[in-house]
Amino acid sequence: MRGLVYHGPAQTSWDTVPDPVIEAGTDALVRVDATTVCGSDLHIRRGELPEVKPGTVLGHEAVGEVVAVGSDVHTRRPGQQVIVSSVSACAHCPPCRDTLYGQCRGGGGWILGNTIHGTQAEFVRVPFADHSTHRRPPDLPLDEAVLLAELLPTAYEVGVRNGHVGPGDTVVVVGAGPVGLAAVLVARLYAPRRIVAVDLSHPRLAAAARLGADAAELPGRLVAELSEGPGADVVIEAAGDPDGFLLATRVVRAGGHIANIGTHGKPAALHLEALWRKNVTISTGQVDTFSTPWLLDLLAFERLAVSPLVTHRFRLDRVEDAYEVFAHGPDTGALKVVLHREPPTPPR
Repeated sequence: MRGLVYHGPAQTSWDTVPDPVIEAGTDALVRVDATTVCGSDLHIRRGELPEVKPGTVLGHEAVGEVVAVGSDVHTRRPGQQVIVSSVSACAHCPPCRDTLYGQCRGGGGWILGNTIHGTQAEFVRVPFADHSTHRRPPDLPLDEAVLLAELLPTAYEVGVRNGHVGPGDTVVVVGAGPVGLAAVLVARLYAPRRIVAVDLSHPRLAAAARLGADAAELPGRLVAELSEGPGADVVIEAAGDPDGFLLATRVVRAGGHIANIGTHGKPAALHLEALWRKNVTISTGQVDTFSTPWLLDLLAFERLAVSPLVTHRFRLDRVEDAYEVFAHGPDTGALKVVLHREPPTPPR
């Protein structure tokens, strides 16, 4: 088969690699019909995650068809369409029993495209398939289904839920990339008083306004007013850079929450000398994807309109082009980039 192989910092190529095989009874083999490029993939390609070894096929989000299952897989069978979660869950270890699947101690967690071969390929081996895949409804488009593999659960679990967004809150989302915009969409379900999106990219600010932010602007007047005045009840830091985190600490109110959702590739300063008396709660975390079934229901009942998050579509074999477009998203206008096994069709 063919897949995108990591060879070292700034080195990837679309190569012929061995076909995956069933290695454990809990495995499934899935033909990849759609996958994506994630911000974490960019960090890997830059060499910022040393645990990813050269020779690894990248990618950790997918939708596709089950083609084979191991002897211990009981809820999946060949021919089923499934969403492959970015996080694999053994379902038996203490963290998994607490639905902390990202912290799985039984061989799961974030392993796809990280410590084992991932989804930016024609086929992928999915460990713990009973607990790490979800049935894709036949009427749910690929472009929307693949957002349930990581993006939407991350926005909800690590951003909105950890940040305790509630009715009447002022919510500031720092960083209007894909996960920040997904947080805007999900936060709206909780009836906040207003949502403010902050970014340095004018196209992304325009996208935030289209997707429901009450205000979308460069760091400036409104942020200064919040910093010097009442502050934000919840700040979702989705930029993943030190300046974004610093802004979050300045704009949050006393007693408020900062939910760090961005992937940080370098250190960020924590100014406790300015924060110690504010009673601020700061949360971090890796997505667990326990919320995927609930989010799937929201899509089925049209409570969430997520298709605008997908801005670019490529054939799978053009994955390197997709990386370039996504890496320059603030300039290209790219939000979520989806790769299709077959030529992508226009969105419905």
